[in-house]
Amino acid sequence: MGEGLRLAVGVMGNAASLLLYAAPILTFVRVIRKRSTEEFSCVPYIVTLANCLIYTWYGLPVVSYKWENFPLVTINGLGIFFEVSFILIYFRFSESRTKIKVAIRTIPVILYSAATVAISSFAFHDHHHRKLFTGSVGLLASVGMYGSPLVVMKQVITTKSVEFMPFYLSFFSFLASSLWLAYGLLSHDLFIASPNFLGVPFGILQLVLYIIYRKKSVMEEPKNWDLEKNNEDKSKQLQLPADSGKS
Repeated sequence: MGEGLRLAVGVMGNAASLLLYAAPILTFVRVIRKRSTEEFSCVPYIVTLANCLIYTWYGLPVVSYKWENFPLVTINGLGIFFEVSFILIYFRFSESRTKIKVAIRTIPVILYSAATVAISSFAFHDHHHRKLFTGSVGLLASVGMYGSPLVVMKQVITTKSVEFMPFYLSFFSFLASSLWLAYGLLSHDLFIASPNFLGVPFGILQLVLYIIYRKKSVMEEPKNWDLEKNNEDKSKQLQLPADSGKS
């Protein structure tokens, strides 16, 4: 029963994470259409790539015992594909100065992951110590991944607009974090559960910000429309006497 529940939560976590990783597709369709990255930040995608690389390695039988963490391998493998695709598109349509920043941030992530694989493979010779080392490195990557939306949240508060923080991205982040927290607790694996203790409250905070600033933008739109309508009515009233004099 316990193992079946754990696997069921893992499958649901995979589904939620797939939606989370695929959510920026609409953002990058917009980037391709406008041929500009506008004010979107590439940091969340680079940090998420680091997380996916480390946890794919963590779930493989080299580190974990046999295929006990197979759900991690499948979803993070897909995550690598999505994040690399997004970073390449962002690189393609960003300005020259931004391209340099993207490269400076991405290369260390790849080296960081390669070093983790090399050290855990050759410096440790049993699953326990390999999991301990790789899980500790993964914790750092996960903290960075769940902390990266702070950049976007700051932008939302500053601009009072949710344009660059899509709702579906915030919602799927919260949902995936909640499910992987449950999976980690059911697996008695703190290296999976611990990062999501941060992910869940950050996801809630993003949703709260979205609700607050979405309401503000909706309330402001009718006011602008009413102002335009009033101006039109005034201009019509001024034109009436002139029109009636001609008839």
